[in-house]
Amino acid sequence: MTAYDDHHGPAPLDDAEEPSEHGMSRRQLLRHAGWFGGAVVLTVAGGEVISHVAGARDSTAEAATAPGGALRFVQVSDSHIGFQGPANTDVVGSFTEAIHQVNGLGFRPDFVMHSGDLTHLSTAGQFDQVRQMMTGLRTDRVFTVPGEHDSIGDAGRAYRQTFGKGTLGDGWYSFDTHGVHFVALVNTLSLEKLGHLGTAQIDFVRRDLAGLPSDTPVVVFSHIPLFAMYPKWGWSTDDALKVIALLRRFSSVTCLNGHVHQLFTKTEGNITFHSATTTAYPLPEPGRAPAPTPQVVPARQLKDALGIRTVDYRRGDQQLAIKDERLA
Repeated sequence: MTAYDDHHGPAPLDDAEEPSEHGMSRRQLLRHAGWFGGAVVLTVAGGEVISHVAGARDSTAEAATAPGGALRFVQVSDSHIGFQGPANTDVVGSFTEAIHQVNGLGFRPDFVMHSGDLTHLSTAGQFDQVRQMMTGLRTDRVFTVPGEHDSIGDAGRAYRQTFGKGTLGDGWYSFDTHGVHFVALVNTLSLEKLGHLGTAQIDFVRRDLAGLPSDTPVVVFSHIPLFAMYPKWGWSTDDALKVIALLRRFSSVTCLNGHVHQLFTKTEGNITFHSATTTAYPLPEPGRAPAPTPQVVPARQLKDALGIRTVDYRRGDQQLAIKDERLA
């Protein structure tokens, strides 16, 4: 599905290396394609844009471009294509609605990031279905990180065959655009109870961040939270503090995750963590149920629990401006 350059990231889905209208370095060609559920849109001032995803271009001129060379991107999460159950009897339909909502935001995102659990059972058919659905996105590039549901029984091999070409290790990577450094991590493979990054990936982050000035904005994607949201349910990453220590010297760090199927924000010093919602089904709030199992709500209320999030970020701002939009 994707082709990548020899640094850290993916080329477009059609394997072409097409420069953007502002130009693009090999460093910026970068990383990794996919799709997902609750959405995040960031706007970052200045810089260059990334190349396009084949089949996802809007051929019309009405797709608004970001003013002043700003970057806008969308995060969606936990589409769980292949799920069958009363919590959502049509995850394909709700994911399709999320795609339509992203396409109707009034501007064309420079890229979309899916933060994991693209599929429910990590079958080849489910991965192919997600890939096909993503081609309907009006965006220039699509990236992914895997969830634990994307690595059932094969340590993520089927996921990487579809979405991981050109990534490093078990699928991690980084890229730069518009003056912002992005890091995409994999913390869903060596699961005991909590998420886990591992020595090789932490060493990658150390090397990756080493040459960056401390005033570089950094955005980190992962599926499982990098903070201790609710360890009893596995909603944390056991060795995340080693990565957090590497991020402390930067003035602005934003960590975006999926997994928990609900909105949650936590700030620790210079680092703000945002958990995304889902396009599949809600999970209970921490401690409100015996386990994090899919929650059945009245059909008319389901779309209130699903949705996308738009986020604006401009260079010089200290906080992200977040707007959550439900599918309802």
